[in-house]
Amino acid sequence: MPGPDTRVVEIRVAGLVGTSGETLLDAVATVDVAGDGLGRVVRPADRLRRPAPGPVLPALGRSIPRTLEGYLWHGMTSGGAAKATWALLFPFSLANVAFWMLPPVPPGRRLPRVLGAVCRGLLRVAALLLTMLLMGQLAAIALDLFAAQCLAPGSGCLPSIPDGLRTVPARVTVGVLPLLLVIFVLHRISSASWAVHAESDRVEGPLRMRTGSGTPSLRGLHTVAALASVALLLLGGPFRVPGTVFDLVVWIATLALVLAAIVAAAIGTDAGRIARRGLIGFAALLVVVAAVRLRPGPGRLPGTNGVVEGLGASLVAVTVLFAVFLAPAALLARPAWKHKPRRLRPWAGGWAAAPVLALAGLLGGGFGAGLAEAVRRLSGADHLQVPDTYLLVTVLWGAGLALAAVLSLLGFAVAVPIRRLRRGVPAIVGLMEHDEQQEAQAAAAWARSAWERRHLHHLALTVASAMSAGGAALLVLRFGFGLAPGWFGPLSAIGVFALGALAAGLLRVVYTAARTPQRSRHLGALADLVCFWPRAAHPTVPPCYALKVVPELTARVREHLAEPGTRVVLSGYSLGSLLTVMAAARLSAELPKTDLERVGVLTAGSPLQWGYQRAFPALLPQESLEQLFESLDGRWRALCRGTDIFGGGVTTWRHEVSDRQLYGVGFLPEGGCGPLKAKADENGVLILGGDHWLPDPLRGPTGRHRWAPGVLRHQDYVVDAEWDHAVAMAAGLGKPSGGEQGLLFGDFPGKA
Repeated sequence: MPGPDTRVVEIRVAGLVGTSGETLLDAVATVDVAGDGLGRVVRPADRLRRPAPGPVLPALGRSIPRTLEGYLWHGMTSGGAAKATWALLFPFSLANVAFWMLPPVPPGRRLPRVLGAVCRGLLRVAALLLTMLLMGQLAAIALDLFAAQCLAPGSGCLPSIPDGLRTVPARVTVGVLPLLLVIFVLHRISSASWAVHAESDRVEGPLRMRTGSGTPSLRGLHTVAALASVALLLLGGPFRVPGTVFDLVVWIATLALVLAAIVAAAIGTDAGRIARRGLIGFAALLVVVAAVRLRPGPGRLPGTNGVVEGLGASLVAVTVLFAVFLAPAALLARPAWKHKPRRLRPWAGGWAAAPVLALAGLLGGGFGAGLAEAVRRLSGADHLQVPDTYLLVTVLWGAGLALAAVLSLLGFAVAVPIRRLRRGVPAIVGLMEHDEQQEAQAAAAWARSAWERRHLHHLALTVASAMSAGGAALLVLRFGFGLAPGWFGPLSAIGVFALGALAAGLLRVVYTAARTPQRSRHLGALADLVCFWPRAAHPTVPPCYALKVVPELTARVREHLAEPGTRVVLSGYSLGSLLTVMAAARLSAELPKTDLERVGVLTAGSPLQWGYQRAFPALLPQESLEQLFESLDGRWRALCRGTDIFGGGVTTWRHEVSDRQLYGVGFLPEGGCGPLKAKADENGVLILGGDHWLPDPLRGPTGRHRWAPGVLRHQDYVVDAEWDHAVAMAAGLGKPSGGEQGLLFGDFPGKA
């Protein structure tokens, strides 16, 4: 029971980039009280910039002292020129995200375990080939397009360049040095880490993410493979045998190095530091020898097409193999979720990692082609040539852009209005006691957000799958039959425009974010989403901030719990809700019961259920979330709006309204899940299980809380009066005001 010394510490965790300390804490000013600049702990500040006490928390008929803190982690994902360049690594990040989307492996079964190991190995090989494809494309630009063609004597390209740079040694040096610099930068990026190294950070399982003990070896393999791809292009490509014995020996050694890197990535071997450095040094030596032996003649380098086409074809083959082996792995994992409602099942039946990997390859190949096309056009020399397969890439992206435009138009301009007209005002909105104008606004926003949460991933997976199938058909048509139909022209023109705009726009965003960090909101939001995951399949991705945030949050909670009478509530908004849930899971496993009883969780606008729980079923299984809800004895509260596109219900599902009552199924404090019912309180809030469904728009201003007009969707959760009520409940100091109660299965009007 709360005593006179009871106080509540609310630690708010920021969501996507752009959240300031003042916005997070709803304060005029804030001041840092802990942290290291990357992970900042802030409190409200008074006029003298001193930490000030937070607003009192109304609970149990009295005012409970509250200390308000905020954890800001955006310094790890945005700000500065170095972090701005992470946008160029987005294809690598997608390949790494695909690793965490793999279906769970049923315990004690050999075949699923073998299939899971094969899928992980193929993912690592595909990621390695993606690195090689990127370097091969950059080498085609630097060595072939620029050094061999543009800088050739008498080419007419860039006439202002002095003749001294058009000699053979100068041209080779100008082409090779930028590539070596890029490889060095990629290697350095893969070495950066925000992780707080502790033994518990390496534990793999539900609601836990491991750092990956094989990351140094994977980093070395990718560096070796990147160097080998440059050496192959200098030596004439993988399909052209050199004429001299010395060049033949170097060529064989380079191919053997590539093959060894692929095999090592597939197996997942962990090489020592000396072996890694020796292989990197040997690969760099091969590049130097190949560069010294290169004698570029007039026209293109002979190895460009072979390297780009060979790596592209290999990536396509590995992606197809991955999709094939992933299908039975997903089917064998299906018994774990087939009894669940469709809205809780993994995307694409656990097969979503395959189109995500395909999308990573499409983006990697498309970005290289778009960058080459942009460089060719900016040079002003129309006679410069790019690899032959770039025609297929431009056609594919032209068709993909047209398909995405058509599907988006059908979805947002047709399907959403039809859904709005067919279903009218959702029954749950009618329980929130809006007036007619507010009901119309809420119904329109509700229809769009519900459609996007249910079908936006279908749109992305459909486009990725269609482009993959189209790419395979184009390869057969072009190389199997040697055909280039006339309709290639218009689609290629659209693709050239799209890829050129992609490359130019991405580079512009990087430049703007480096020069003006406060304008990098969209780039930072992208980094926030992909940097959440540790390096597992690809090492050359931005470091994972969750490996630093979660341990530091748990340490901060322990520090406050050391004071008797203190109750701690971890409140996370948007993506921050995932961080708070993982921190709570760690505390649940490590704290004694007497301390855990003083811990609660509040999530707001969380994509946990509709997005992350379905996309990453092995990391966020429903059974583990049920156990967490049980361990907290219901002190996990979730604020949600039906109008919120990014967030939604977290602890309940199967909602149905009958006789002015809201019913649903959700997590139970005593464990497991079961039917629930709720009523609307005087503010129109519907409390069902752990979910607090907020009316949107808000009621008129009451004078007791800050008020915001209009449909809020994903914004301003803290202005709602229900925030303080939910904090009190998460702290164990309040009860639901909406008449929450359990039901017998026979009392539930819908399906149980």
